[in-house]
Amino acid sequence: MPRFMTLIHLDESNQPAEGHSAELGERMGQLAQEMEKAGAMLETGGLHPTAEGTRVTWSGGKLTVTDGPFTESKEVIGGYSIVQAKTQAEAVEWAKRFLQIHEDYWTLTAETRQIAE
Repeated sequence: MPRFMTLIHLDESNQPAEGHSAELGERMGQLAQEMEKAGAMLETGGLHPTAEGTRVTWSGGKLTVTDGPFTESKEVIGGYSIVQAKTQAEAVEWAKRFLQIHEDYWTLTAETRQIAE
C-alpha cells in the first residue's frame, strides 16, 4: 500500500505562546488512535521551533551552516505524519481531519505527498 507524508506548515509568529490546548492534545490523541486502528498511521510528530534548528545549504559548490531562528521564513514545517493509504485522496482526508480538530485561531496548511518507493 502506498505511503504518504503530510507536512504541517505554520507561521511560528502566529502560534499560541503556551502551545496547543490540553483539549487539542486530547483530540490529537483520539485521532491518532483511530488512524492506528484503521492501519493508516505509521508515524507522526511535532517539531521544535526553528530557533532550535540548523540549516545546511549547498550552493555554488560551498556549504553554509545557519543556526535558527530563520527570520526570512514566514511559514515553516511544524510537524509531520507518515500514513499508508490506498490513494492520495484517502491520505488527504486524514490530513483534513487533523486540521479540523484545531481551534479556529490556528492557521495551518497540510501538504500531502506520496513517498517514492
